[in-house]
Amino acid sequence: MCVFERFKRIVMENSMSILFYLRKSKVNKNAESPVYLRVTVNGRRIDMAANKFTTEDKWDSQRGCVKGTREEARVINTHIDSLSAKVLKIYNQLDSVGKPITAEIIRNMLSGKSINRHALVEVFKLYNKQLEAKVGHGYAYGTLEKYTATCQKVENFIKYQYKRTDLFLDELDYQFITNYEVYLKTEVKNIHNTVSKSICFLKTIIHYSIDNGWLDKNPFSAFHCPYKNPERAFLSKDELETLQNKEFVINRLSIVRDMYVFSCFTGFPFSDMEKLTPSDISIGIDGGKWIIYNRTKTGNRAPIPLLPIPLSIIEKYKDYPVNVSKGRLLPVYSNQKINGYLKEIADFCGIDKNLTFHTARHTFATTVTLTNGVPIETVSKMLGHTSIKTTQIYSKVVDSKVSEDMNTLKEKMSKNHHNTKARVVNM
Repeated sequence: MCVFERFKRIVMENSMSILFYLRKSKVNKNAESPVYLRVTVNGRRIDMAANKFTTEDKWDSQRGCVKGTREEARVINTHIDSLSAKVLKIYNQLDSVGKPITAEIIRNMLSGKSINRHALVEVFKLYNKQLEAKVGHGYAYGTLEKYTATCQKVENFIKYQYKRTDLFLDELDYQFITNYEVYLKTEVKNIHNTVSKSICFLKTIIHYSIDNGWLDKNPFSAFHCPYKNPERAFLSKDELETLQNKEFVINRLSIVRDMYVFSCFTGFPFSDMEKLTPSDISIGIDGGKWIIYNRTKTGNRAPIPLLPIPLSIIEKYKDYPVNVSKGRLLPVYSNQKINGYLKEIADFCGIDKNLTFHTARHTFATTVTLTNGVPIETVSKMLGHTSIKTTQIYSKVVDSKVSEDMNTLKEKMSKNHHNTKARVVNM
């Protein structure tokens, strides 16, 4: 009995099989065919020559070895057992340290070739390290946080789905991305758009790998998880006035309310507003005070003429101790604290909406600008968007504006109809 049979039973339990077969299509001058080794791991296989030859009549295809006990049979079978033991040893070495195991890796290690393959989590962490160095130089810290969170999700998914710490890039396939989507929705309980963003970040890593020559093609190219435009909260005119006029006894709530209102009338996102200094105010083309800056997120130029309300807020806090000591224009708390305080403010004001700081930006785009007839092109410029399509996502024309425009149309049509009737009567 070939010792190889014992190895075959063991590795089959670990999703790997070893098979030796005679390649009958090839025959040498001695009418002998080469013995081949086939290693299959998780359904993927490789074949390689065992560097031994024998005739078809001497080969036992059931047992994968040479029949008999003659010297020739003993030499070939010993070689077969030796190769089997090497494959098993490589498998156990990789498995013991949690490294990816593929048939290609085993072939390379058997042949003594160096393995220069990159794994997904490894590349993701490399990308994030490079992204970290770019924070403050065209990239926001929030972007790094999102990529770091996605990397952790991918790592957790691989452990959950494959019981491994990482997967080589060339192991990725369409099934990986479909399983990842299901995992995020069922195990992590992410909503659709969060899943869509996570997959988008993952695809960025795939393109990064292709650009670096570590991956030949995109295994996820046929997969689509489109982002669904959500209903974006914003304050109505009445709600904004209620918020502005509310008197707060608690100082922190009064400050946060003022910062929120400032954003409602300027469109500033938190990441840019917290960086403002008095020197950012300049005289605009109309002779009034403007803030002209480049957005942290996109790098796009955003010119903002300052309306009376934000100007009064700047004046109110110009001598505020924190502003003076840190050289700030406004006393901004952390984003986490602001969003927590805004929930208190909404309760005090009777506003039944989930207020976050970003809803102030939506309010600027809708209630303050578009509703009052500011063209969407102008709004897009002030928001620092790269295209009007983005502005259309962030802003929506409220019902009052639709009603106003339709009433104007009705008046025009009514006037035209009256003039037509008058001409008919006078004829």
